[in-house]
Amino acid sequence: MTLDWLGAGSAPYRPPPDPRLRIKPTTGVRGQVDGAWWPRSADPAAEFPGLVMALSSWIGPVNRLACHFGAWHPVVPEIVTNGWAVSLEDCPTLPPDTVMAISADDRRMTVLVVPVGTRGGVARAVMYAAAARDTVATAAEILTSNGVPGSIAANGPE
Repeated sequence: MTLDWLGAGSAPYRPPPDPRLRIKPTTGVRGQVDGAWWPRSADPAAEFPGLVMALSSWIGPVNRLACHFGAWHPVVPEIVTNGWAVSLEDCPTLPPDTVMAISADDRRMTVLVVPVGTRGGVARAVMYAAAARDTVATAAEILTSNGVPGSIAANGPE
Protein backbone atom coordinates (compact mmCIF):
# COMPACT_ATOMS: atom_id res chain seq x y z
CA MET A 1 0.00 0.00 0.00
CA THR A 2 1.36 3.43 -0.95
CA LEU A 3 0.30 6.48 1.03
CA ASP A 4 0.31 9.88 -0.62
CA TRP A 5 0.76 12.46 2.15
CA LEU A 6 1.84 15.32 -0.08
CA GLY A 7 -1.43 15.86 -1.88
CA ALA A 8 -2.59 15.43 -5.44
CA GLY A 9 0.05 15.15 -8.10
CA SER A 10 2.92 14.18 -5.82
CA ALA A 11 5.02 11.11 -6.43
CA PRO A 12 4.32 8.06 -4.25
CA TYR A 13 6.77 7.35 -1.46
CA ARG A 14 9.63 5.08 -2.45
CA PRO A 15 12.02 3.88 0.22
CA PRO A 16 15.65 4.85 -0.34
CA PRO A 17 17.86 2.23 -1.99
CA ASP A 18 19.79 -0.03 0.33
CA PRO A 19 23.00 1.74 1.29
CA ARG A 20 26.30 0.20 0.32
CA LEU A 21 27.54 -0.08 3.88
CA ARG A 22 29.88 -2.25 5.97
CA ILE A 23 30.12 -1.90 9.75
CA LYS A 24 32.68 -3.39 12.14
CA PRO A 25 31.51 -6.25 14.31
CA THR A 26 30.42 -5.08 17.76
CA THR A 27 33.35 -7.00 19.23
CA GLY A 28 35.83 -5.13 17.02
CA VAL A 29 38.50 -2.70 18.18
CA ARG A 30 37.21 0.86 18.55
CA GLY A 31 39.11 2.84 15.94
CA GLN A 32 38.79 6.09 14.02
CA VAL A 33 35.87 4.78 11.95
CA ASP A 34 33.16 2.22 12.63
CA GLY A 35 32.85 1.11 9.01
CA ALA A 36 32.45 2.52 5.52
CA TRP A 37 29.68 3.72 3.24
CA TRP A 38 29.75 4.11 -0.54
CA PRO A 39 27.06 6.59 -1.65
CA ARG A 40 25.78 6.67 -5.22
CA SER A 41 25.84 10.49 -5.45
CA ALA A 42 26.87 13.58 -3.47
CA ASP A 43 23.22 14.63 -2.98
CA PRO A 44 22.42 14.45 0.75
CA ALA A 45 18.65 14.37 0.16
CA ALA A 46 19.07 11.26 -2.01
CA GLU A 47 21.79 9.50 -0.03
CA PHE A 48 21.37 10.24 3.67
CA PRO A 49 17.89 8.70 4.23
CA GLY A 50 19.13 5.17 3.50
CA LEU A 51 22.22 5.70 5.66
CA VAL A 52 20.10 7.05 8.53
CA MET A 53 17.78 4.04 8.41
CA ALA A 54 20.69 1.59 8.34
CA LEU A 55 22.70 3.22 11.13
CA SER A 56 19.58 3.56 13.30
CA SER A 57 19.59 -0.22 13.65
CA TRP A 58 22.97 0.03 15.42
CA ILE A 59 22.70 3.17 17.56
CA GLY A 60 18.98 3.87 17.78
CA PRO A 61 17.03 6.56 15.93
CA VAL A 62 19.49 8.96 14.32
CA ASN A 63 18.49 12.60 14.75
CA ARG A 64 21.68 14.34 13.54
CA LEU A 65 24.32 13.78 10.88
CA ALA A 66 27.61 15.66 11.02
CA CYS A 67 29.79 16.01 7.92
CA HIS A 68 31.82 18.45 5.83
CA PHE A 69 29.28 20.44 3.84
CA GLY A 70 31.91 20.99 1.11
CA ALA A 71 31.58 17.32 0.16
CA TRP A 72 27.81 17.38 -0.43
CA HIS A 73 25.63 19.24 -2.90
CA PRO A 74 23.16 20.77 -2.53
CA VAL A 75 23.48 21.28 1.23
CA VAL A 76 20.19 21.13 3.09
CA PRO A 77 19.63 21.88 6.80
CA GLU A 78 17.68 18.70 7.38
CA ILE A 79 16.27 15.63 5.72
CA VAL A 80 13.10 13.74 6.54
CA THR A 81 13.25 9.99 6.47
CA ASN A 82 10.59 7.53 7.48
CA GLY A 83 8.61 10.34 9.11
CA TRP A 84 11.30 11.88 11.30
CA ALA A 85 13.55 14.87 10.77
CA VAL A 86 17.33 14.52 10.83
CA SER A 87 19.41 17.68 11.20
CA LEU A 88 22.53 18.04 9.07
CA GLU A 89 25.46 19.81 10.74
CA ASP A 90 28.61 21.18 9.14
CA CYS A 91 31.50 19.81 11.20
CA PRO A 92 34.88 21.02 9.89
CA THR A 93 36.71 19.25 12.76
CA LEU A 94 35.56 15.85 11.50
CA PRO A 95 37.85 14.11 9.00
CA PRO A 96 36.60 15.19 5.56
CA ASP A 97 35.95 11.65 4.30
CA THR A 98 33.56 10.77 7.13
CA VAL A 99 29.98 11.18 8.27
CA MET A 100 29.03 10.91 11.93
CA ALA A 101 25.54 9.75 12.89
CA ILE A 102 24.29 10.83 16.31
CA SER A 103 21.29 9.23 17.97
CA ALA A 104 18.70 10.83 20.23
CA ASP A 105 20.54 9.44 23.27
CA ASP A 106 23.91 10.75 21.94
CA ARG A 107 25.30 7.42 20.73
CA ARG A 108 27.60 7.96 17.77
CA MET A 109 28.84 6.06 14.78
CA THR A 110 31.38 7.40 12.29
CA VAL A 111 31.64 5.93 8.81
CA LEU A 112 34.29 6.49 6.18
CA VAL A 113 32.71 7.82 2.99
CA VAL A 114 34.05 6.14 -0.15
CA PRO A 115 34.17 8.80 -2.90
CA VAL A 116 31.27 8.49 -5.34
CA GLY A 117 33.35 7.88 -8.48
CA THR A 118 35.45 5.08 -6.97
CA ARG A 119 35.56 1.86 -9.03
CA GLY A 120 33.66 -1.10 -7.60
CA GLY A 121 36.58 -3.35 -6.67
CA VAL A 122 38.48 -0.52 -5.01
CA ALA A 123 35.38 0.69 -3.17
CA ARG A 124 34.72 -2.80 -1.82
CA ALA A 125 38.35 -3.10 -0.66
CA VAL A 126 38.05 0.22 1.19
CA MET A 127 34.79 -0.89 2.80
CA TYR A 128 36.24 -4.21 3.95
CA ALA A 129 39.37 -2.49 5.32
CA ALA A 130 37.33 0.08 7.26
CA ALA A 131 35.04 -2.58 8.72
CA ALA A 132 37.78 -5.05 9.67
CA ARG A 133 37.61 -6.07 13.32
CA ASP A 134 41.11 -4.73 14.14
CA THR A 135 41.17 -1.54 12.02
CA VAL A 136 42.37 1.56 13.89
CA ALA A 137 43.53 3.50 10.81
CA THR A 138 42.10 6.90 9.94
CA ALA A 139 39.77 7.39 6.99
CA ALA A 140 42.59 9.06 5.04
CA GLU A 141 44.98 6.16 5.77
CA ILE A 142 42.43 3.57 4.65
CA LEU A 143 41.68 5.46 1.43
CA THR A 144 45.36 6.08 0.64
CA SER A 145 46.36 2.47 1.33
CA ASN A 146 43.74 1.39 -1.22
CA GLY A 147 44.86 3.86 -3.88
CA VAL A 148 42.02 6.37 -3.45
CA PRO A 149 43.53 9.87 -3.71
CA GLY A 150 42.52 12.99 -1.85
CA SER A 151 39.36 13.56 0.07
CA ILE A 152 35.78 14.00 -1.01
CA ALA A 153 35.85 17.50 0.47
CA ALA A 154 38.95 18.42 -1.55
CA ASN A 155 37.60 16.87 -4.76
CA GLY A 156 34.14 18.35 -4.36
CA PRO A 157 30.83 16.69 -5.13
CA GLU A 158 30.37 14.70 -8.33
